[in-house]
Amino acid sequence: MMMRCGWSAAAVVAVVVMVGVMVASPVAGELARVEHPTKEDGSLAVLVVGDWGRKGQYNQTLVATQMGVIGEELAADFILSTGDNFYNDGLTGDNDTASFQESFTNIYTADSLQKPWYIDALAQQSPAIRAVDSRWTSINKSFIVDSDIAEFFLVDTVPFVQKYWNESKFDWRQVAPRDTYLSTLLTDLGDAMSQSNATWKIVVGHHTISSGCEHGNTTDLVAMLLPVLKTYGADMYINGHDHCLQRITSIDSPLEFITSGGGSRAWAGKFKQTSDKLEFIYDGQGFLSMQLTMAEASFAFYDVTGAVLYSWQLAKSTSTNYQP
Repeated sequence: MMMRCGWSAAAVVAVVVMVGVMVASPVAGELARVEHPTKEDGSLAVLVVGDWGRKGQYNQTLVATQMGVIGEELAADFILSTGDNFYNDGLTGDNDTASFQESFTNIYTADSLQKPWYIDALAQQSPAIRAVDSRWTSINKSFIVDSDIAEFFLVDTVPFVQKYWNESKFDWRQVAPRDTYLSTLLTDLGDAMSQSNATWKIVVGHHTISSGCEHGNTTDLVAMLLPVLKTYGADMYINGHDHCLQRITSIDSPLEFITSGGGSRAWAGKFKQTSDKLEFIYDGQGFLSMQLTMAEASFAFYDVTGAVLYSWQLAKSTSTNYQP
């Protein structure tokens, strides 16, 4: 989540070049965009983990170790974080590099994980953090990772949740008024998705839309974000927030809801009903891998031993395609 400490982060720089990644500032009315190339054969391998930042506790180090193993096997191109990066309430300030290192730099040490980590967390855009670990790539509250065959639309879901606006730990000065902010964000997201020529359109946020785990569905996202995803042909929505691993398929669209929030503390033992189809659920720790080509996408959930808990494939011929 984005806490009080982060809203004072420095403004997004115009151009940054890092490990073959270009970060460019958008023109007005567009989401910021990061270009990350595919492999030479046109494929892409991505690891996804969320809800992890506990200084190695609650099996965070075990998950990190297996991420390194699988990352090497798949030659991972980058890592997506689905949020709640530092517990309990984020970093204490823009210069809290000690906590950052204890929960990130000193944990994800494998060579295969020395790749860009994409995070939609304005609270952690501090230059001091980037100076400590250049993998950390958070350029705006919401932005796009463009990998040619796939575009990943990272969306800041925190302001959608109405109840958070009554909590003092959030600083909304760069977001309020809420209705205006969300309307602009949804318009920009819809425009970007409608103009996308990517084979795969993947939306990433922290909060659930459809979930059978502890938090269940997020009604504010169901009401506001979900219609945009369906209208503009998102193939999947990937989230954290619930500390579990799950795959859910929509009952009225080709959209898939994938939770990868098992980066550390889990085993809540609490479940909710969802009207969509629950394909797989695991209440423990682990992470997700994605392998994408023009023709198909392959997914796998892993536990803390590196065992494959569940895997599946999608053929592009059966995926959503937006028709303007």
